[in-house]
Amino acid sequence: MTTSSIAAAVVQWQATHGRNHLPWQQTRDPYRVWLSEIMLQQTQVATVLGYYPRFLAQFPDVASLAAAPEDAVLALWSGLGYYSRARNLHKCAQAVMALHGGRFPETAEQLATLPGIGRSTAGAISAFCFSERVPILDANVRRVLTRVLAFDADLAVARNERTLWDLATDLCPDPRELDLHDAMPRYTQGMMDLGASLCLPRKPACLLCPLHSQCRAARAGNPEDYPVRTRKLKRSSQSWWLLVAQDSQGRIRLGKRPSTGIWAGLYSPPVFEDAAALEAAVQSRWPGLALEHQEAFLHVLTHRDLHLHPVIARVEAVEPSADDWYTRAQWTDMGLPAPVRKLLEREG
Repeated sequence: MTTSSIAAAVVQWQATHGRNHLPWQQTRDPYRVWLSEIMLQQTQVATVLGYYPRFLAQFPDVASLAAAPEDAVLALWSGLGYYSRARNLHKCAQAVMALHGGRFPETAEQLATLPGIGRSTAGAISAFCFSERVPILDANVRRVLTRVLAFDADLAVARNERTLWDLATDLCPDPRELDLHDAMPRYTQGMMDLGASLCLPRKPACLLCPLHSQCRAARAGNPEDYPVRTRKLKRSSQSWWLLVAQDSQGRIRLGKRPSTGIWAGLYSPPVFEDAAALEAAVQSRWPGLALEHQEAFLHVLTHRDLHLHPVIARVEAVEPSADDWYTRAQWTDMGLPAPVRKLLEREG
């Protein structure tokens, strides 16, 4: 197994069998590539294909994104989840404008200093847009590399992760053998494509893989043993009661969530830890008001199951000066968590 043969095999395979028609592949504009990379973090390609063109239509360049209110960015992101990505996206655009004159830096090292851009994302932007010889190490690529190399060190240990980064750098195309202008984008995309299509977590299609003959894990017959990570985050469960208050004009009461935690910075109905707390709050504001307890439903987050209990309160009138009540035309353009948006649409 040689470094050059692995890179060459990936580059050749990607050209004929990889994904080559995604909208963000038809450009070397770092703004568009950066946007796609942030959207694709922990989100499937099929989902991003719907959001990506709508986002570009609203914010076609880094200047327009930087100048937008954060609420407008969160509204357009609504339903994609992991909303800290959207907040960092906005902060990053502002930093590019303020610190770099509206031009993205051309090296992974500089890109990684911007908000929301980690080492792997920086590597992807730099490789795709500027053909820099730097690796990426997202979940798919990490799986491919650990199997090819039979790298069985525990990646929960920081020094082992650093070692894998060094090995990933060594495997990048050699400029003495391949033209990096074309090879780096293809190699980077190819490693992603292998992890997404063939080198799957379970039942990998080893016989179809261009690295099959060189893959140590495939030869040993144990590819599913990689990567090795002993420390895993445990799932937790939490219940929230949502007070969906609606007035006689059909307006919904919404408030902005705190800047940290679940649904940070988004708008939602008031949240309570239990039904008793919700009912006490309602009776203190609208004595004697009847409530409609609806069936609870589950919203699955990365490491938490969120059980949501909607409670409908139909209010005859509110204070004329109240500014936390929104019409349908208003809340449809606000940054709402996906389950809240579905709930409000259902209520009409």
